[in-house]
Amino acid sequence: MSKGQFIQRHDGRVAALQYLYAWSLNAPVDLEDDLRVFFESLDNPRDHYAFGEELIHGAIEHIDDINGKIRTLAQNWEFDRIAKIDLAILRLAIFEMLFRKDIPPVVSINEAIDLSKQFSNADSKRFINGILDRLKGDLGRDARKATE
Repeated sequence: MSKGQFIQRHDGRVAALQYLYAWSLNAPVDLEDDLRVFFESLDNPRDHYAFGEELIHGAIEHIDDINGKIRTLAQNWEFDRIAKIDLAILRLAIFEMLFRKDIPPVVSINEAIDLSKQFSNADSKRFINGILDRLKGDLGRDARKATE
């Protein structure tokens, strides 16, 4: 992957995180119109965030499965008490780990940790890493390789 592609993917994840956070606070009536307005507010053209848009659609489409995984993996944590930003980071990473076999799980985990450092607090990094590390062990595939 070239440096440009890496930056574009990172920018896509940041945009996806921001959107999923806002979506968790106030889900729109018309997702497509809301996404249009959201992407128009960003610095780059919408196609720059194509990867992020795929992540947004996928996470929302599979939200019940993802939330179920979080409930199972967040031992001793009440789901409703998880910070909304941490929940958005987890939803994004768990979507990638469960449904995007073209992304090695360790990449999703590392990106989630980086996002938590940028958008959350120091304690969140450990919490997010613990949950994603448990999920990584349950995947039944090489965490360092893409499978598709």
